[in-house]
Amino acid sequence: MCSDFFNRLYAGDAVAFLQSHVPSDSVDMVLTSPPYDDLRNYNGYSFEFEKIAHEIFRVLKKGGVAVWVVGDKIRNGNRSLTSFKHALYFQEIGFNVHDVMIYAKKNTPFMRSNAYTNSYEYMFIFSKGKPKTFNPLKEATARHGAEMLVANKKADGKNYKVLRELKKEKTRTNIWFYAVGLGGTTNDKEAFKHPATYPEQLAQDHILSWSNEGDIVLDPMCGSGTTCKMAFLNKRNFIGIDISQEYIDIAQKRLDRYMGIFSEYSK
Repeated sequence: MCSDFFNRLYAGDAVAFLQSHVPSDSVDMVLTSPPYDDLRNYNGYSFEFEKIAHEIFRVLKKGGVAVWVVGDKIRNGNRSLTSFKHALYFQEIGFNVHDVMIYAKKNTPFMRSNAYTNSYEYMFIFSKGKPKTFNPLKEATARHGAEMLVANKKADGKNYKVLRELKKEKTRTNIWFYAVGLGGTTNDKEAFKHPATYPEQLAQDHILSWSNEGDIVLDPMCGSGTTCKMAFLNKRNFIGIDISQEYIDIAQKRLDRYMGIFSEYSK
């Protein structure tokens, strides 16, 4: 792919577009959230999950990572388990399920009458072989410096302490918490014209974790353009595809603040 192909949004069917425009083993990372279980009305569009999964596997480079943000529909008290069905299919076609992460929502209005409030989605980390990139995000530890810490007990059952160094930072866990809504998900009001957006910080955290500057990040169902925006702001190249021209226009408006006007592909 030539450089002119990058950092643009394309309106069209993701499977057809990838098959005709994106070579095999050419993308470093995929970050997307599919329209699972018909939870939202995406202008009447649906998606062919199996075909998209195969195309993602084809276009990813060896060592590339696909982040798949997905949840389950709850109907009549019964979960669809669509999320795990997706994960098992990705595994079946050759992906490693490198991690199962949790996107926990700090604020959610959706209460259930006979169960605890559902406040999370899954973030499956699928890798094509061993991930070639992992830049672990860090967080401050509660204590740091030299401290007497309990060592392994011996046969006498006594606690022995040794002097050890507590680090100032530690790698984050695989449960990530984000506020949602205006000011949490994003400050871009136009983004909420799309029925389902995920936090910009979530996108940035994954992009920083699984890719490097100059890498190519693909979102084949880019919706309001969050993945593309955060890829660009973090010096990655992006390719954004969505079947809805209306959603492409929303994403375009968000990106134009940073990139200026660029042309789009039409079916």
